[in-house]
Amino acid sequence: MVATGVATSLTLALALAACAPADDEGTGESGGTPEAGDITLWLAGADTNDDLRKYLVDTFAEENPGSTLTIEEQDWTDLVTKLTTALPDAANTPDVVEIGNTQAPTFTYAGAFREISPELYDELGGDKLLQSFVDAGSIDETKYALPYYYGSRYMFYRKDIWQKAGLEVPKTLEEFGDSVKELTSKKQSGFAMGGQDWRNGISWVFANDGELAVKDGDQWTSTLSDPNTVKGLEQWQDVFENASNLPATAKDEAYWDFINDGTDGGAPEGATIMAPGWARWSIGDLTKGDDGKEVRDGMADDKKFDIFALPGVDGGVAPVFAGGSNVAVSAKSQHPELAENLLRIIYSDEYQTMLAKAGLGPANTDFNKLMTVDADGNPDKFGEVAVATAEASKLTPAAPGWAAVEGASVYEELFQKIAEGGDVTALAKQYDEKLTPMLNGQAG
Repeated sequence: MVATGVATSLTLALALAACAPADDEGTGESGGTPEAGDITLWLAGADTNDDLRKYLVDTFAEENPGSTLTIEEQDWTDLVTKLTTALPDAANTPDVVEIGNTQAPTFTYAGAFREISPELYDELGGDKLLQSFVDAGSIDETKYALPYYYGSRYMFYRKDIWQKAGLEVPKTLEEFGDSVKELTSKKQSGFAMGGQDWRNGISWVFANDGELAVKDGDQWTSTLSDPNTVKGLEQWQDVFENASNLPATAKDEAYWDFINDGTDGGAPEGATIMAPGWARWSIGDLTKGDDGKEVRDGMADDKKFDIFALPGVDGGVAPVFAGGSNVAVSAKSQHPELAENLLRIIYSDEYQTMLAKAGLGPANTDFNKLMTVDADGNPDKFGEVAVATAEASKLTPAAPGWAAVEGASVYEELFQKIAEGGDVTALAKQYDEKLTPMLNGQAG
């Protein structure tokens, strides 16, 4: 997940400077029974369902006699602000926190999290953990924040509309662009996408072997001007200009509304969208839910709705941006051993299984296979595509200033200008100059 950060890297660094103990490292082993205490876990949003929360609370109490776990839910919208205030305060810090995968680098570099020792890292899954998320919470080889769950993006489309036009699922990125342009009319977007939607748009950069930024030594450099990145941005610009009727200023749209028929049976405004896997439950025909209210049926009509992974330049699966979150122990936790015991529960086989069955991509990739079959053991196309896209996914740069970049909406601004028809090469150079100091925690 990604929240709108309001703090700059400099603010975070000042606020969190006292977080990291000088010589306090993760234990990596129980070391006997820790002193009983009460610990707090901050969860962001509602993705961790009630069953998962109950398991954590009950199992923690069972495995740590005399100790209790309290779970507090935080909103994504102000999570960065709350963490910036709470983490340095030993008296009020949450012991364990969930944080967006793109926010993790800033807090990691600021010293907000307790080091996870190599021994503990191996115990929790080691190299089986989703490595792109591990990297987001690491400084060189030292780990501080580990993956909690992932969610991948793929294409949801009106199968009936595509078939009526004589179009099949595209096998390459160019074929995708040609198909959605052919499906576009004044009333229908072949691909409904907002101009500021950089989180989906950077898939075209990654597919063309481009990068948003690279690290050389201790410094990060924005690489929008790299020829591969420019090529991807230009390809995205072409698709937006010729296949989407949404405005260049649009962002965070409920794209599923564009491919659903309205309650009056009217034609959809879009033939294709790109969204995280959970969007499925906002798509489909209207039906009555258990409470009597109208809900979408989750694409039950597979003659009308279907999915596919965004194809790569030469076929296969394109690298898409992976959403999701990390989990870490506060450097100021007064019960670090109990906090590490909670991590042991989170990364246990039982909890990883529960995450997968709840539709949340498990941190331990050994459990991905559980997402590819339904409750009856039959192939689950939604899980199969989710796993395939996640395995090919990439993250945003693990730079110390990334939270500030997101908080300032720099990429929204850039993509809007590209969507408005701006010269990509010139814009890339302009925004490289703006982004490079920001990525390194300096004023942009």
